[in-house]
Amino acid sequence: MWLGPEEVLVANALWVTERANPFFVLQRRRGHGKGGGLTGLLVGTLDVVLDSSARVAPYRILHQTQDSQVYWTVACGSSRKEITKHWEWLENNLLQTLSVFDNEEDITTFVKGKIHGIIAEENKNLQPQGDEDPGKFKEAELKMRKQFGMPEGEKLVNYYSCSYWKGRVPRQGWLYLTVNHLCFYSFLLGKEVSLVVQWVDVTRLEKNATLLFPESIRVDTRDQELFFSMFLNIGETFKLMEQLANLAMRQLLDNEGFLEDKALPRPSRPQRNVSALKRDLDARAKNEYYRAMFRLPRDERLDGHTGCTLWTPFNKLHIPGQMFISSNYICFASKEEDACHLIIPLREVTIVEKADSSSVLPSPLSISTKSKMTFLFANLKDRDFLVQKISDFLQRTPSEQLGGSSGERKASVVDPAPEAKEKMKEESWNIHFFEFGRGMCMYRTARTRELVLKGIPESLRGELWLLFSGAWNEMVTHPGYYAELVEKSTGKYSLATEEIERDLHRSMPEHPAFQNELGIAALRRVLTAYAFRNPTIGYCQAMNIVTSVLLLYGSEEEAFWLLVALCERMLPDYYNTRVVGALVDQGIFEELTRDFLPQLSEKMQDLGVISSISLSWFLTLFLSVMPFESAVVIVDCFFYEGIKVILQVALAVLDANTEQLLGCSDEGEAMTVLGRYLDNVVNKQSVSPPIPHLHALLTSGDDPPAEVDIFDLLKVSYEKFSSLRADDIEQMRFKQRLKVIQSLEDTAKRSVVRAIPGDIGFSIEELEDLYMVFKAKHLASQYWGSGRPAAVRRDPSLPYLEQYRIDARQFQELFASLTPWACGSHTPVLAGRMFRLLDENKDSLINFKEFVTGMSGMYHGDLTDKLKALYKLHLPPALSPEEAESALEATHYFTEDSSSEASPLTSDLDLFLPWETQEALRQEEREGAGNEEVRDKRGEEKGTSPPDYRHYLRMWAKEKEVQKETSIKDLPRMNQEQFIELCKTLYNMFSEDPMEQDLYHAIATVASLLLRIGEVGKRFSAQPGRKPRDCAPEEDEPPASDPPQDLAQELQPPAAGDPQAKAGGDTHLGKALQESQVVGEGGGGEGQGSPSQLLSDDETKDDMSMSSYSVVSTGSLQCEDLADDTVLVGGEACSPAASIRCGGAVDTDWCISFEQILASILTESVLVNFFEKRVDIGLKIKDQKKVERQFSTSSDHEQSGVSG
Repeated sequence: MWLGPEEVLVANALWVTERANPFFVLQRRRGHGKGGGLTGLLVGTLDVVLDSSARVAPYRILHQTQDSQVYWTVACGSSRKEITKHWEWLENNLLQTLSVFDNEEDITTFVKGKIHGIIAEENKNLQPQGDEDPGKFKEAELKMRKQFGMPEGEKLVNYYSCSYWKGRVPRQGWLYLTVNHLCFYSFLLGKEVSLVVQWVDVTRLEKNATLLFPESIRVDTRDQELFFSMFLNIGETFKLMEQLANLAMRQLLDNEGFLEDKALPRPSRPQRNVSALKRDLDARAKNEYYRAMFRLPRDERLDGHTGCTLWTPFNKLHIPGQMFISSNYICFASKEEDACHLIIPLREVTIVEKADSSSVLPSPLSISTKSKMTFLFANLKDRDFLVQKISDFLQRTPSEQLGGSSGERKASVVDPAPEAKEKMKEESWNIHFFEFGRGMCMYRTARTRELVLKGIPESLRGELWLLFSGAWNEMVTHPGYYAELVEKSTGKYSLATEEIERDLHRSMPEHPAFQNELGIAALRRVLTAYAFRNPTIGYCQAMNIVTSVLLLYGSEEEAFWLLVALCERMLPDYYNTRVVGALVDQGIFEELTRDFLPQLSEKMQDLGVISSISLSWFLTLFLSVMPFESAVVIVDCFFYEGIKVILQVALAVLDANTEQLLGCSDEGEAMTVLGRYLDNVVNKQSVSPPIPHLHALLTSGDDPPAEVDIFDLLKVSYEKFSSLRADDIEQMRFKQRLKVIQSLEDTAKRSVVRAIPGDIGFSIEELEDLYMVFKAKHLASQYWGSGRPAAVRRDPSLPYLEQYRIDARQFQELFASLTPWACGSHTPVLAGRMFRLLDENKDSLINFKEFVTGMSGMYHGDLTDKLKALYKLHLPPALSPEEAESALEATHYFTEDSSSEASPLTSDLDLFLPWETQEALRQEEREGAGNEEVRDKRGEEKGTSPPDYRHYLRMWAKEKEVQKETSIKDLPRMNQEQFIELCKTLYNMFSEDPMEQDLYHAIATVASLLLRIGEVGKRFSAQPGRKPRDCAPEEDEPPASDPPQDLAQELQPPAAGDPQAKAGGDTHLGKALQESQVVGEGGGGEGQGSPSQLLSDDETKDDMSMSSYSVVSTGSLQCEDLADDTVLVGGEACSPAASIRCGGAVDTDWCISFEQILASILTESVLVNFFEKRVDIGLKIKDQKKVERQFSTSSDHEQSGVSG
């Protein structure tokens, strides 16, 4: 990598010069590479502790002129290859030019200018952000990729110097935070520490300080606890780690949101300055904070914020605070939390003007709205920019649009008989509106909260709920949206609509509004429209109760937008299939109980009550457990304050019942105590007639407890627990979300493992390990392979088993690392066949159950089961028709390619590649085309509505049917081409085995016998007149006697001294086919692998007898004898089997059964032992996890003889 020239005074300290010329020196860092001794260790340690390991590359090039003592760095490299490339460029392009200069200063100036020019050219697409040097970041990213073996798609977000505590010893090193991983590297005096943790595996992340560890960050996964400390800025680091872990959790929870979020830095973007990723994440965090603070729509993006003051006419003060500007809103938040909040939608603005500055009021800006309100801001830094932005917006928006949409609305549907208390409330609010404004642009102050706590009058409830929740904004900006949704969703059938129908009559049946079809129909329309808008949530129990209350205080459209605000902003993830949000807040409630009510907390944990109560309290906002007129007051406060109120009230309820709860002996008793208390929470100010509460009727005892006024309960909750802050709740939500989602993932894992039949053979632990590996492979496709079919959205509503699936390429990678049948370069072909066999529904994806079934076939069962699995892999559908012809293609290919004349030094891989590459490419093309068709078909079939649940019931019922195991007699017979493919697989399978030569001999013997059996069978089944034609007319040998030699010759292991011994099995097979063809055409082959002469009839007879002998006395010949035996190696000139293949025809009559193959293999003890041998999948899974992290084998500090 080229570097901006920097002066180096001592050029040789810690560096060794490797190459030099009159103008440049190439140096290597001491301690890099092998050897280096103590100096190397010290230098390696210094690099990590004193300077960024990202900045000290192991190679560098310096520029120096002869008389100067000053050196200039011009390039560095992380590998010898990289630095050599730069060195050669300098030698080829600069050396001759530099020799022309007379003055050494001119030479240095020229070199510096040239290097700066190259860097500018390279970085013209990179825009440096802030004071970060993109070069340093780029170098750190390259270092991270090399050190941890990450692919190109993995982007570094930031890196920090810190210490990792290994035991009680801190290891100073560098923490790299990437989009998907947390990585740490340290090298101290020969001790290397390298850590990689996926964000999706993090179960706990917190900042803490203990006596043992100074202020540190703790990162837990399921199997380890990591502590990092000594950060320069621990706050910034922790915040970034939180954001990245949060993104990973969102991916596990619902990767539709994860993939669609435009603010998420996608790894597929072109190379960018890495700090830009961090900036994206920071912007994302600010957006979320801004939207949550002012309850704005989800697509609102913050443009910027600036300090200013706001003139508040109600107390005649200039209040200092922050102005936030986004595409559709100007918002203001005072520095003091309750002093003043203001939201001005730009659609409401009519006039914006700059007032005259004065010493009292510098840079004032006046904004007037349609509701005749004027807001005066001062001390604005970017006043001109702000005026321009508002003017642009006003020009884009037609003036008549959204007229009169200030947020005022007519009195609500409910019109109770006026009473004194209600009258007073209405009067108070009217005075408030007069002083603070009405509608969206109202000044929201501590006074507003006080009024809300005293209860919103029935006539204003709907209007204020819409304003405080932010639903009003979405409703006026989407006119007609609800009506359109109702129209689209009418008559559509789905699982959600069925559940809605079932719950309609359970929604507040005690309320008169829902005792007739009119109310029920309105509720149906709102719920169905929402399920149609957001299929991810669809419908969840409890939504019906909340929606029915919303409908009592507003129109259908208003209730719909309030439901949107609840489900998508105010109660995030509450109503999805796994009620994650409610579980998260339940975790917060438990934590708060520990903090505020420690004595009670222990008792509640023992009784297991909190998990039972909190879900019903939170999901229905107390509506299902309290009398309606009381619960609705809590809903008032909830729309103004958010979840904080619900938590406060829940704590106050526990606090009020502490004594009774401490005396409870079981969960049922505690539930009764709380139930009876809540039933007697009354609202004495309610003007509507009390609605009987079903729950109360069931729990009323002999002595009903004292009534509790809802306003007293709220007052106590604010007095005792008002220290709760929205920011703290968000922080706690993050912590609990990690816990909840990971425990849900564990539940999913256990469910999937339980769904695997017991006869699969793997232990529970092995299945769980396999599931984790399988899931990791699926998730990798989410962030590194977005074009693959497996990367399509995971639907959390599917059964657990169907949620994670992998495609053929991912299966191939897993198969290669987990299979006990390693076949060298033939492995991908075998993996492809296994995948086709397992993919029963032909959607080019397999689930975990199918995957485990495939693995089990190779690992468990006896010899017969394993051979049956292998046999099926060489029959359709596993073996595609094109593949079956590969032996023919190989024949022609090897005839053209003179691989038999390859030099003794040619590598095994080079010999093997041509045929394999050709077949692999063909297969990939076929699979690619197939996948496209299948995907298209699936897209057409699926449609938009969720799958019918009856489909899954049928599926499960089908799985439960005891399927009759295919007996070996039912297996179809195998033809000649399929048999040759099977032999090829077996030959490849034995290449790595310690008993390699014995196995080669055994399989050659078995194959000879089987070919003869097949020929004999053919003679019985063939008609008398038909016989195969030989390709060499002068040869007229008895057909039945030849095939054994032919395949025996093909499958012979090469001589021990043969330089090509251990070439892939396909090489030998191809070579043998080539020999038979060359000889068959009448030419004596002269190549290394061809028979040197045609054998006489006598020799042929000897050959025959020898072959028979080898079949009869199994395993009696040693491999060395076999390799030197001319009779067996020579083989027949052109056998019928080979001759048929030479002519390109398929011998359709030849076939063999599984029983015959099994019987033949049983005669060879070495083959029986090979298939009966047990392999531990646990070790392979451990290796796979290492491969998953793709650790780079060439560490930057290669050690020789130093124990890490």
